Amino acid sequence: MTENTVSNAVAVRDNGPGAMVEHYRNDLAMVMPSHVKPDTFVRLAVGVLRRDKNLALAAQNNPAALMGALMDAAQLGLTPGTEQYYLVPRKQKGRLEIQGIRGYQGEIELIYRAGAVSSVIVEVVRQADTFRYTPGRDERPLHEIDWDVEDRGPLRLVYAYAVMKDGATSKVVVLNRAQVMKAKAMSQGSDSPYSPWQKHEEAMWMKTAAHRLTKWVPTSAEYMREQLRAQADVAAERQAAPAAAAPAGTAPAPMPVEPDDEGPIEGEFVDDEPGQTTWPNVAQPPV
Repeated sequence: MTENTVSNAVAVRDNGPGAMVEHYRNDLAMVMPSHVKPDTFVRLAVGVLRRDKNLALAAQNNPAALMGALMDAAQLGLTPGTEQYYLVPRKQKGRLEIQGIRGYQGEIELIYRAGAVSSVIVEVVRQADTFRYTPGRDERPLHEIDWDVEDRGPLRLVYAYAVMKDGATSKVVVLNRAQVMKAKAMSQGSDSPYSPWQKHEEAMWMKTAAHRLTKWVPTSAEYMREQLRAQADVAAERQAAPAAAAPAGTAPAPMPVEPDDEGPIEGEFVDDEPGQTTWPNVAQPPV
C-alpha cells in the first residue's frame, strides 16, 4: 500500500473499520484473482470485524495493518476471517493490531487451484493411532484409527501429500511434535491468546504440514496456463507437420542454381565451343 493509502485509511477510521474496508473496495478488487468477487470479499471482511470487538479495536488502532492483511488475502484469493485466512488481533507495542495468517484450508486451496492435483490429504496422528511410513519403500502412509476409542490422545504427528492428476503420489511430508513446535516458535504472535495456535491447534498442525507440501507441488494458476500453452504448441506442430511434408511419390524439386556472373576465374582454361580447344597465342620471334 502507498503512503497516501495509509493516510486515507487513518482519515476515514472514525467511520469504523467496516466503512474503511468499503472505502478501499476498488483497491482490493485490483489485486484479486478473477474468480474472487469483490462484493463478497468485502462483505465477509466487514462481517468479521463487526462480530469480533477485539478485531474492530485492532483495526481502529492500526488501519494500515488491517488493510495490509486484507490486501494479502485478496492477492491470494483467500477468504478473510475463515480457516483459509485468519484475521487475529495481536499486541504490538502495548496495543492490539490485526495480523493476517494463512490457514491450512488456504494452503490446500492454493494447491488445488493450480490444477495439477486430484486430491490433497492432510491428517494429524494422535497417540492411540497406528501410523507407518518408510520413505523409498511405501508410496503412501498407512494411518489406522480406532474410532471406538473415546480419547485418541495428544497430537504426535502430522502428514500431508497430494495425488497428482496422473495418479502419481507427491512427496510425503511427515512432521513430529518437535518439528511443529519449532515452526510455531517461529510464527509471530503464536503465544498470544488470540492466536490460532492457541484456539485451533490441530488446524495449525495441519497448516504447517500443508505449507511444507507446497514446496513439492505447484500452487499457482500459472502452472495450469503453462500446461495449456504447451498442449496448444504440440497440437500446432502436429497440424503443421503433414502440410510441410512432400506428397508421396513426388520427387523433390531441384534447388535453384544461381547464374555465374563472375566470369572465368584466373588461371582456368575456358572452352569456347564443346570439343574445341583454343590455346593462347604464342609470341613470334622477330624477323
